[in-house]
Amino acid sequence: MVTADVDERLTADPSVRRHLASSALATTGISLMLAVLFKQAFDITGDPLTIGILGLLQFIPAVLLVIVSGYVSDRYDRRRVTALMTAGRVACTFGFFLYSRYVGDVTEGSDAAIWPLYLLTLLFGSFDAISIPARHALTPLVVERIRLPRLVAAAASTRVISTIVGPIAAGFLYTVGADLAYVVVLVLFAASVPPLLGITYAVEPTRLTDRPSVTLAFQGLRFIRKTPLVLGVISLDMIAVLFGGAVALIPVIAEERLGVGDIAYGWLVAAPGIGAALTGLVLSRMPVTRRVGPTLLFVVGVFGAFHVTLGITTNYVVAFASLMAAAGADMVSMTIRSTLVPLATPNEQLGRVSAVESVFIGASNELGAFESGVAARWLGVPLAVAGGGVVTVAIAGLFAVFVPAIRNIDTYDEVGPTVGEPRPAAGAD
Repeated sequence: MVTADVDERLTADPSVRRHLASSALATTGISLMLAVLFKQAFDITGDPLTIGILGLLQFIPAVLLVIVSGYVSDRYDRRRVTALMTAGRVACTFGFFLYSRYVGDVTEGSDAAIWPLYLLTLLFGSFDAISIPARHALTPLVVERIRLPRLVAAAASTRVISTIVGPIAAGFLYTVGADLAYVVVLVLFAASVPPLLGITYAVEPTRLTDRPSVTLAFQGLRFIRKTPLVLGVISLDMIAVLFGGAVALIPVIAEERLGVGDIAYGWLVAAPGIGAALTGLVLSRMPVTRRVGPTLLFVVGVFGAFHVTLGITTNYVVAFASLMAAAGADMVSMTIRSTLVPLATPNEQLGRVSAVESVFIGASNELGAFESGVAARWLGVPLAVAGGGVVTVAIAGLFAVFVPAIRNIDTYDEVGPTVGEPRPAAGAD
C-alpha cells in the first residue's frame, strides 16, 4: 500500500511527468540516431573499426569539456543549459540528414566519403558533453530526497523504453532511407524542449556564485577521488562496460554471426532496451532496499556472463535473450549507481560531479565501442565479445574483494552527502 501511494504521488506531480517526457523524447532520438548512424557507417566501409572510431569521437568532447560542463551545470539553470544543447543536437542531426540525402549511395562497398560522419559525430558529442551532466544534475532537484530512488527508477525505465522504440523504428526507417530516420530524430529532439522548460524544482538548487577558476572547476574531480563510495561505483561501471559492452558491435554480429537483415537488426538493437524495461518495471515495484552493495557487485558479474554467451552463439534467439539478460543486470546496476551518487554528493557540487561521472560513463560506452571495434578487427567478433565478458566477471570479483566501500553498503539510509572535500582515512595517502 505504501509503495502504491508513493508511486501515485510521484506520477501525479506535473514536473515529474514533464521530466520523464522530455527524457523519453530525447533518449528515443539518440537511440534511433545511433542505430542508424552505426549501421550506415558500417554499410559504407564494411569495417567494424569504423564503429569504434565513431564511439571514440563521441567520447573525446566529454574529456575535453568536463571542467567546463560541470561548472556550467552548477552555475546556470540546468533546464536552460540542457535546452540550449538540444538545439545544437538538432543542428547536427540536420547535418546527418543532408549527408544522407545528397552524398549518394551508402550501400556496402560504396565509395561515399565517411569523414563528414566523423566530423558531425564529434560535434554532436560536444553538445552531449554539456547536456548530459546538466540533465543528470537536474533529476535530484525535481523531487524531495525521500522520493529520489523511485524517480531514478522511473527515469531509468523511461529511458530504456525509449531505447526499445528508437532502434525498432530505426530498423524500419533505414529500409526507406537514412535521411528519413534523421528527420524523425530532429523532430524528437525539438519536441523534448517544451516539457523540459516547464519543470519546476522541488529542491531549490544551490548555484555557484564564484568566478570561474581552475580550482573551482576541479572540485568535482577532487570530491570523487576523495570519496571512496562515489569513486568505487563510478569506476566499477566504467571498467565493466569498457570490456563487457558489445552493443556497438550489434551491426557486425547481426550481419556476420547471425546473418539477419535490417528489420531483425533493429529488433536486436532493441533487445537491451526490452530487457532493461522489464527489469525497470520490477524495480519500480520492488526496488533494491537491502544489501545494496553486494547486489551491485553481483549484477555486474551477471552482465559479463551473458556477454560470454553473446560472443559464442550463432543463434538469433540466444543472442536476443543474452542481450536482454545483460541489459536487465545493467539496469539494476545503473539504478543503484544513479541513486548512490547524488545521495552522497552535496547539492552545490552535483553539476561538477555529474560532469566527471559522465566522462567515466562515457568512457565505458564510447571507449568500449572503440575497444570492441579494435578487438573485433584483430581477434574476431566471438573472442572480442566473449573475452570482454570474462574480464567483466573478473572485475566484479576484484571489486568485491578490494573495495569495501561498495561491499559493505546495506541500505540507502547509510549514505549521505559529505560536506566539503572528505578527508582521507587515517593512514591513507
